[in-house]
Formats: sequence, structure tokens, C-alpha cells
Amino acid sequence: MRKILVINSSTRAENSNSRALTKLFVETWSKKNPEDTYSYREVGLTPIPHITNEWIGASFTKVENRTEENQKPLELSNVLIKELKEADIYIIGVPMYNWSIPSGLKSYIDHIMRINETWKFRSGEPDGDYVGLLENKKLFILSSRGDNGYAEGEHNAHMNFQTNYLQTIFTILGVCDIEIISLDNEEYGGELFVKSQQEIYDRILNVK
Repeated sequence: MRKILVINSSTRAENSNSRALTKLFVETWSKKNPEDTYSYREVGLTPIPHITNEWIGASFTKVENRTEENQKPLELSNVLIKELKEADIYIIGVPMYNWSIPSGLKSYIDHIMRINETWKFRSGEPDGDYVGLLENKKLFILSSRGDNGYAEGEHNAHMNFQTNYLQTIFTILGVCDIEIISLDNEEYGGELFVKSQQEIYDRILNVK
């Protein structure tokens, strides 16, 4: 039995293609893996608050030196990190907003990027050599995008600050098994988008 954490980041409750992707993924996965369990983290409709100066001060204070007062800014962060550590598989539904990710997801990432909690410097001192502390995890990035051509080597690849960014972040955190499934052509609609939907839905139906 595996624990699966589903993270939705769209600010749209309805007509969200990224939410449609995570819903289809969970339905498909649960049929193939009925023993697996799910938890959900909403960062789009219930945005994660931005980190603060107090948060930064607390997170960089050694655990043994933290007071009860400077533990408070980290309470939500601790919950989010606990969710990550307990889960075996992550599923992130993410629309592309202005070639990047929704701000709620960025705030979420700021809370989980905690030194000596989810990553560390190899030497223990700033050395540019990052070691991820999330081990034996798998990540599925389910993205939706208005245009197309964002994959490596394609014409819009230089503007992809969505899936490329998420892949970089989670690799630093130690998650090396990452699969990206992207639904493109949302803005074009019509037959082109329907074809893209069918291709991506078929891919999700065949995920193992």
C-alpha cells in the first residue's frame, strides 16, 4: 500500500483542465492500485500564505535554539513537510500562468524548501552541493497550458518556467523519479485541443 499526495494549484474551481487531469489520474490509478490511499492539499482555492521575515528567521535557527515563539511561524510548514515525508507518490496538478506556476504553488514550495528538513548542503555549510532528503519518492506533474511547444528542443522551451521549474525544485529535494504529462493547446480550442486532450487522457490511462 502506497500513500499518494495530490496537490491542486489551479485558482479555478470549475473548468480547470489541470484539475480534470488529477481527477482522471486518481480514478485511473485507484482502479489499478486499490490498496493505495490518498490525501489532498489544496493550494489554489485555499492559497498557502507567503513566508515572512519571522518564518525565515525561525527556519534558519537551529532546532535546539528555537523558542516557543519562533516555532509558531513554522507550524504550517511543518504540516506540509510531514505530508511530503509520509507520502510515497506526489501528483501535482498545475496550470501555466504567465509561463510559470500559480502563486499559491510557489508559496507552497517556499514552505517546503526547508534546509535540513527537505534538503541540505553536503558539507553542512553553503557549498553549492545540494542533497535532497526526500528519498524513494515518485512525482507526476500534470500540467495544462494554453500554447504548445514547451518541451525540450521545441520553439517555446525557453519560456517554460512551469514544468522545468518544478522538476528542478523536486530534484533538489531528492525526487529523481519524475514524469511530466502536459495538456497543451487550451487557448486554441476546437479540434486541436480535443486531439491534445485525447492524447493526454490516453497517456494517463496507461500510466503504471
